[in-house]
Amino acid sequence: MHDLSKNLLLFALGSSILMGCEKEKGCTDPLASNFDGAAEKACDDCCTYSTQTDTSGQMVVITDMGEGTGTTTWRSDKTYILDGFVFVNAGQTLTIEPGTVIKGKAGQGSNASALIVAKNGTIMAEGTASAPIVFTFENDPLDGSIPVQTKGQWGGVIVLGNARLNSSPGSSQIEGIPTSETRGLYGGNNDADNSGVLKYISIRHGGTDIGAGNEINGLTLGGVGSGTTIEYIEVISNADDGIEFFGGTARVKYALVAFCGDDSYDYDQGYRGFGQFWVAIQEPAEGNRGGEHDGGTSPEDGTPYAHPMIYNATYIGRGISEAEPVLTFRDNAAGEYHNSIFYNWGKGVDIENLASGQDSYERFTNNELVLAGNVFWEVNTSGVNASVSDIFTISMGDGWPSATDSLNSISAANSAFQSSFQARGNQITDPGLSANFSQGGYALTGHTISAYSTANDPWFETASFTGALDPSGTNWLKSWTLLDGYQPSQMSSSSYLD
Repeated sequence: MHDLSKNLLLFALGSSILMGCEKEKGCTDPLASNFDGAAEKACDDCCTYSTQTDTSGQMVVITDMGEGTGTTTWRSDKTYILDGFVFVNAGQTLTIEPGTVIKGKAGQGSNASALIVAKNGTIMAEGTASAPIVFTFENDPLDGSIPVQTKGQWGGVIVLGNARLNSSPGSSQIEGIPTSETRGLYGGNNDADNSGVLKYISIRHGGTDIGAGNEINGLTLGGVGSGTTIEYIEVISNADDGIEFFGGTARVKYALVAFCGDDSYDYDQGYRGFGQFWVAIQEPAEGNRGGEHDGGTSPEDGTPYAHPMIYNATYIGRGISEAEPVLTFRDNAAGEYHNSIFYNWGKGVDIENLASGQDSYERFTNNELVLAGNVFWEVNTSGVNASVSDIFTISMGDGWPSATDSLNSISAANSAFQSSFQARGNQITDPGLSANFSQGGYALTGHTISAYSTANDPWFETASFTGALDPSGTNWLKSWTLLDGYQPSQMSSSSYLD
């Protein structure tokens, strides 16, 4: 008994010593999202990562628990799956190789998926005509089997910058991102801000519902500055707007918005950027304006006023039988369209005129809302029977002293618009385009109509023609857009271009 008791005592003492010396376990991998700096010993399979790779190594799921993407490169030999909102945080640079495919998981509201470049974050996504970067939804097989008008399957791409807004207090939370998420703020004081490069980008089938009937735009640019390069962008079959500008001075060249559920190009909050070679195409069953152009939100007459300059646009609508206007200017928005073609729309240009205060009609009379050298055809009235009065609509706001005052103002506005229409070289003539929602049904290069005016800023390219495509040149929409049937592994036969 004595020996047995002694052995038991020794065993108990030894166990106590071992327990007292046992090291604290935890995740010791600094790359893991649950890294434990106090852990003295690695645990077994307890680390979790924001990037998870499938067994084949070809598909990478990206989640974001606040750490963002990090400064990294997404490679063209892998497919990246966005699981929720994924941010490029301030100070981080995300580089995306040409030919890379990024897919968004399905989900609505807080479960929506989107790629968001935060203020002071940088994206370097520079595709090529032969290897564009494609954003689409997770279940897209990229073989041409998805109907081109399929919408709302994931979120979209959002870029936020430091350029000025005209809303108070000068910075805002981008729509769709909870106010508790500070990475959703945009706006500042640097109009030359540089968020990186977006070039040869195809954004497909996005615009999921984020709550209260609000959808994400295909490409959202919030306070993006003029230092950012944005060229050769396709947004196709988005449930909401194609491209929307919230303030800032972003400059966009060679852009296509096709078959979207709402407006093609939308601006607000004092947008003052440049645009050239913009195409909008609406399918017969869905879509709103070619351009919805608002000046300010809170306050509507905040400065700086919205005043972008757009040259060489081609906007094709749903048809005369539909009631959609090609352009709406309201909430004190200004802006300029030069050398552009507007074809196949139920209504023309709608300008808001308030009884008092600053409004878009005042911007028109002050030569800040300018339409020059543009071609209108099949807008409101068909063929040669159309007149200038068919193209212009004045929307009267509240507060007019009497119906007579309102009618007199409408008459004066119509007279002013007709005078300006002719003096600035606009015309009603057939540009030779066609719009048929079927394969090979869209002819976007028709008759050669000489440009009326030339932009003064060197950012604009010299173009001797009217519209977004040179009738005598190469069609820049070919080979890389879904509209032309491009899929990452093939060119399908489902081109909508003539």
